Amino acid sequence: MKQRIPLLLAALLGLAQPAAAECFADYKAKQDDPLRLQYGVAALPDDACGSPKAAARALAPRLAQAGWTLLTIVSIFGPDGLDQRKDSAGPNYLRY
Repeated sequence: MKQRIPLLLAALLGLAQPAAAECFADYKAKQDDPLRLQYGVAALPDDACGSPKAAARALAPRLAQAGWTLLTIVSIFGPDGLDQRKDSAGPNYLRY
């Protein structure tokens, strides 16, 4: 039994994910017929933090799966910008 505990602990640590993303984007998206507009905030992978184009490549497919078309990346920011955008994003805060 004592031999299994270190193995179990090692396995669990190997599955651990980072606690929080370091990069976020606020965006505008739309749906057609009828026209609906959306403002939201999304976490980005590290490789999408360098430019709005990289952020759009990461975010557009996630929005498309829910039937939304990305219109624009408004800005890319760090964790310090989350609180000021939370109310504006409403239900689309870290949804996609």
